[in-house]
Amino acid sequence: MKITALKTWQVPPRWMFLKIETDEGIVGWGEPVIEGRAATVQAAVEELSDYVIGKDPRNIQDIWQMLYRGGFYRGGPILMSAIAGIDQALWDIKGKALGVPVHQLLGGAVRDKMRMYCWIGGDRPGDIGRQAKEVVAKGFTAFKMNGAPEMQIVDSHRKVDEAVARAAEAREAVGPDVGIAIDFHGRVHRPMAKTLLRELESIHPLFVEEPVLSEQLHCLPQIASGLSYPIATGERMFTRYDFRAILEGRMVDIVQPDLCHCGGITEGMKIATLAETYDVALAPHCPLGPIALAASLQLDFISHNAFIQEQSMGIHYNKGNDVLDYVTDPTPLKIENGYLPVLDQPGLGVSIDEEKIIERSQEGHRWRNPIWRHEDGSIAEW
Repeated sequence: MKITALKTWQVPPRWMFLKIETDEGIVGWGEPVIEGRAATVQAAVEELSDYVIGKDPRNIQDIWQMLYRGGFYRGGPILMSAIAGIDQALWDIKGKALGVPVHQLLGGAVRDKMRMYCWIGGDRPGDIGRQAKEVVAKGFTAFKMNGAPEMQIVDSHRKVDEAVARAAEAREAVGPDVGIAIDFHGRVHRPMAKTLLRELESIHPLFVEEPVLSEQLHCLPQIASGLSYPIATGERMFTRYDFRAILEGRMVDIVQPDLCHCGGITEGMKIATLAETYDVALAPHCPLGPIALAASLQLDFISHNAFIQEQSMGIHYNKGNDVLDYVTDPTPLKIENGYLPVLDQPGLGVSIDEEKIIERSQEGHRWRNPIWRHEDGSIAEW
């Protein structure tokens, strides 16, 4: 079997899909994208295609090493996202060629179903209580919300009080047994984070995500020491080498690699195993499309330390199209009572609607991260 072509499409709301074709008619699908930099990743995939066309797609480890090591310069969000999409598609091809789901190729599932969570509240969180009750009524046992809008490096305690009040509103709405994850989104700098993290203790968060920017993770032992709830991070980390430092430093309790950004399933497995070595939980980051979700689930099903999975159905970014719009059969991704059953179809386990992708690619997208500014006009972290 030989790879004959790599084709990419940018589609709404902010995604990109990759199709790898072979001379035996088996195709694989991947999702290589960095939110807001889709065209840049698309160019990287096109450049990397020179290395993979003509290769046997079943030699996944060798192709991965060639793409990672063969260019001399390596790592970072663009290259690792391009590799991620190619890697996902190669696993999809191999599973389809052998007639088994990817998790069977990786040793078999360790669980029958995966606990899922959803988003509420939007970028500038509001109407929290009502939305919290609605998602719990749908069967979810956990949800995530942004902790705060923009916050200055040193800000008023009012901003802290407001953030805590929003989390308290969610807790009051759903009671003590529902998991509430609070995402700081890197918006909270160290001087304010150390205060806000402690003020949230009474809410009993499921976890707090990205309490500081990835450039400032070295300060976590100082500002998060002694907290009674877990700290999570990892969506802006792209290789096992990025994760090594935070694991060796006992800085986090949950790692959140993004299977569209961290080199795909191949590197994601190594990150998950490394985390397990340190008794750290796995909760893959996944605010993207159906292929991203399917790839994340394949890793969840084989990873003992995976405990919950993010998904983006209905998330506030999904304008115009949503996750299930691009699959011909939504059944495998149907969440029931807050869980998603093990995917049992060959490959990644989802059926991609190529006609829909081609149609929607005519509109495409030019999604960009919001640019926020503080009251003084300086740039704020989004």
